[in-house]
Amino acid sequence: MLIRIVRMTFKPERVSDFLENFHSNKKSIRNFPGCHHLELWQDENDATIFLTHSHWESEDHLNQYRDSELFKGVWSFTKSLFSEKPIAFSSKKIEEVEK
Repeated sequence: MLIRIVRMTFKPERVSDFLENFHSNKKSIRNFPGCHHLELWQDENDATIFLTHSHWESEDHLNQYRDSELFKGVWSFTKSLFSEKPIAFSSKKIEEVEK
């Protein structure tokens, strides 16, 4: 399982455009083959910073999504709204500590 986090900072006047686009495409992204989880987070102190948190079956599945027309359309629009370069990284869970 691959965990993908993407941190994006938007121009303040474009946040609503991002949210509208995300909500229009979130089901298609979540239902893309290999995607097991999708969340959208917003920074507690800066309303222009959002993060996507997704789980992918494998790096190959993520790359298939990144090569898809869905991703190309979503990302092309999204990156036009940025005020800073996005930061993305992939990880794997090593351990979950229970109570």
